[in-house]
Amino acid sequence: MQSFVDSFWRAAAYCLHPRVIGLSLLPLLICGVLVFGFMFFFWEGAIAAVRATLESWRLIESLLQWLDSWGLQAFRSALAAIVVLAAVLPVVILLSLLLVALLMTPAIVRLVAQRRFPLLEKKRGGTLMQSVAASLGATVVALVLILLSMPLWLIPPLVMVLPPLIWGWLTYRVFGFDVLADHASAEERRALLKEHRLPMLAMGVVCGYLGAVPSLIWAVAGVAAIIFAPFVVLLAIWLYTLVFAFSTAWFTHYALAALQARRAAEPVAESAVLIES
Repeated sequence: MQSFVDSFWRAAAYCLHPRVIGLSLLPLLICGVLVFGFMFFFWEGAIAAVRATLESWRLIESLLQWLDSWGLQAFRSALAAIVVLAAVLPVVILLSLLLVALLMTPAIVRLVAQRRFPLLEKKRGGTLMQSVAASLGATVVALVLILLSMPLWLIPPLVMVLPPLIWGWLTYRVFGFDVLADHASAEERRALLKEHRLPMLAMGVVCGYLGAVPSLIWAVAGVAAIIFAPFVVLLAIWLYTLVFAFSTAWFTHYALAALQARRAAEPVAESAVLIES
């Protein structure tokens, strides 16, 4: 528990490091270009298609007509925009996570290792291709879980539980592998991920809840979030990037400390075996 809390505060401090803040701008730039491109070429078409689909559903159309009778005609267009944004947002989050894992994680791991674990041997038990494959595989599973669980999000308690659990599991799978890829051997990585599964999964869930914080922008901004959607999305992407950067630093501090402790205990364990024999 002490290592859990200690690595949390160390990760929070690292997020204020100029290098980490600078690194967060690259995923922001890439995501921003993709999001603005989507909105420039497909935004109006997507809203029109969603609006036509909603109006073809009798229950939704009855609700919209009832709202029209109360002078809330603007909600008809707003509802379509809300649906499109709700569909785009999970993709943006996953893209931010993957970009952080590919572009920021190696740099943050190097920064933490240089400053706190300079003598920790690198055994390079994971390759870039393995990291990409693991990240993409976990992302596909997370997407399937999100799609399957979406009907349950209509139940108020579950909407506060299921998404953070899914993001938490994805964060644990992606960063648990990446932060140990350089320093741990394949055997050490598997052993550490097994021994520390519960603490790392708890870290992932906490990061999942932190990842929900940028989504509050939509609730706070209200209708203005739809009007200024490109800029609100850009701000949300940067916040997601910082949350995932914090997650990387947290997992790095925790995992490398656990690896160092494991290696320090190995000679003791070997001596005990020799004495017994």
